[in-house]
Amino acid sequence: MATVFKKTGMLTDKPFHYCPGCTHGIIHRITAEAMEELGIGETAIGVAPVGCAVFAYDYFNCDMMEAAHGRAPAVATGIKRVHPDKAVFTYQGDGDLASIGAAEIVHAATRGEKITVIFVNNAIYGMTGGQMAPTTLPGQVTTTSPYGRDTNHCGFPVHVSEMLATLNGPAYIERVSVHDVAHVKKAKAAIKKAFQMQMEGKGFSLIEVISSCPTNWGKTPKEALEWVKSDMLPNYPLGVYKDITAGGDE
Repeated sequence: MATVFKKTGMLTDKPFHYCPGCTHGIIHRITAEAMEELGIGETAIGVAPVGCAVFAYDYFNCDMMEAAHGRAPAVATGIKRVHPDKAVFTYQGDGDLASIGAAEIVHAATRGEKITVIFVNNAIYGMTGGQMAPTTLPGQVTTTSPYGRDTNHCGFPVHVSEMLATLNGPAYIERVSVHDVAHVKKAKAAIKKAFQMQMEGKGFSLIEVISSCPTNWGKTPKEALEWVKSDMLPNYPLGVYKDITAGGDE
């Protein structure tokens, strides 16, 4: 019988702990598949900080390092400078990267550190109870914005990809989504390209992945994916924000 699908060896056999409908599992899988297809599994070192992905070390079948909340880019910088031949990546949520870790990601990017960042944006603090995050949409209800995010009081969402693309250091920045099969395939291609550019020594790369959080959004898994398309994507347009191999910003 022909094999039509085989689980990547870059994932362990431990079952994911994520909530039903959460797309962290999909992002894990395509990240792992990209590493396997590039043949960098033996040299990969991942860094996961605090948040929903805190247990990433249980799932990725490569060397993993745990970092303090928001500090994954700083830890990854140290690892990559000591082991320049390794494929070093961070896996971070928006509450981690865009809030307490904002300084770390900005300075790693502007230095052009040769690391790959997988940035999962679900517009909320997922692990700690559904609080408003730097990426929470205007008017979005969270546990700390029960009447919706008021931009007059709380300001506007942080658009990480657009912000980092203004810096000289990054080599490749793209925003993708995993709300349907076609976009999952595009997201995998972007992650694979980011790793490839790192291994070619081109510089810092970040892939922002728009993701769902059914539990904290108060939606079913199906409703959450629909909300990604109807509400998240208009606020966070998909596309390449910087690619030095394409002659500059796009």
